[in-house]
Amino acid sequence: MADPTPVYDDLHAESDELDRLVAELEPERWALPTPAARWTVAHQIAHLAWTDRSALLTVTDPDGFREVVEKALAAPDSFVDDGAEEGAALPPAELLARWREGRAALDAALRAAPSGARFPWYGPPMSGPSMATGRIMETWAHGQDVADALGVAREPTDRLRHVVRIGVRARNFAFGVHGLTPPAEEFRVELVAPSGEVWGHGPEDAAQRVTGTAVDFCLLVTRRAHRADLAVEATGADADRWLDIAQAFAGPPGTGREPRGTAR
Repeated sequence: MADPTPVYDDLHAESDELDRLVAELEPERWALPTPAARWTVAHQIAHLAWTDRSALLTVTDPDGFREVVEKALAAPDSFVDDGAEEGAALPPAELLARWREGRAALDAALRAAPSGARFPWYGPPMSGPSMATGRIMETWAHGQDVADALGVAREPTDRLRHVVRIGVRARNFAFGVHGLTPPAEEFRVELVAPSGEVWGHGPEDAAQRVTGTAVDFCLLVTRRAHRADLAVEATGADADRWLDIAQAFAGPPGTGREPRGTAR
């Protein structure tokens, strides 16, 4: 089994980057609206803190986590918003401290977990590295919401490889959640990383192809930008359809973002 330390280090770094973005904010700026409907900057951080606590619970107390899942199943349309609302009501300093404490505890728990252990989640059970990869994706995506609210242009990093990997692997899920049959053939995805490296997924000779920059692909699959504004191209009808519906996260696709009319 591959050493999971680099994945945990990347989660730590991604969280720290977002922390630096909000650590010195004036209290009133925590109330700024983000592109997510009805969610402020505080809601975004509260959601991350809430999900980190859920992840910590499943690693340290699986039975306790199952009780959380039962509560979620009892209120499937509101439990995510309810968790964000509860945290967003806290004073910003208290919310920030809660997020920091929770993610530090999760980091320690993941690093201490037995090799090969799998933990229950809202979907299939996950390994520690898979859990961390999912947390990287969510931290980056909600961090983009915060950055957009603050008018900050973030510098992308090669930690995006984790988001890319989830987005590629979620291809069939994206078709299914839209009531479509996933294509039988594999796709080739070639993306230019922030470092300039080319990341390739799938057969090199595949007829259905997706090319572009890694950051724009990640914005697409996390639905943080409209396809019309991104430098991501498709070759083949199935690949083209995928770019219209791609998503890296579980659950319904939501409304996504409106086009801005200019490429990033």
